[in-house]
Amino acid sequence: MPRIRRLQASDWRLLREVRLEMLKDTPMAYVESLEAARRQTDTQWQERAAAMSGDSSFTLVADSGQDGSKLCALMRVVLKHPQDPEKPLQAMLISVYVAPGHRGLGLADELLKEACKAAAEELSAGSMELGVHEENSRALAFYRRHGFETTGAGRPYPQDTSKRELTMQRRLP
Repeated sequence: MPRIRRLQASDWRLLREVRLEMLKDTPMAYVESLEAARRQTDTQWQERAAAMSGDSSFTLVADSGQDGSKLCALMRVVLKHPQDPEKPLQAMLISVYVAPGHRGLGLADELLKEACKAAAEELSAGSMELGVHEENSRALAFYRRHGFETTGAGRPYPQDTSKRELTMQRRLP
């Protein structure tokens, strides 16, 4: 099993590599296009990696455990402040990717477990939320197995507004 660790700002080259792979492998899963990602400069990738490892968000990555090794998975969580300040903070899962050669091995399960734990402990989030394409039955089933429920809320899917992105949520310990 690959090791799971936090993305560091210094990992910007690895981030660029895995992000381009993500966009090529599953282009409809992300708002950004492969072409737009390819146009980003080294400085923009450095800034992006720094932002993805900031105070109100974190990114978990999986690699072989050797310095500079290729990232085989990524999961990003950001803190979401509710409109009502009386309600607990929410974490939002905004990016998930497991490389084809590592799928089906339980890596996504381990990443999600770590992400929920860190969101509860470090961000003091009371729940985790995410959006799933209405026709992505595999993702819906995966998150349901991990305690997420559809909330009844949703929005048009950014890449195809004739489809919906369903909101799912889970209480954190």
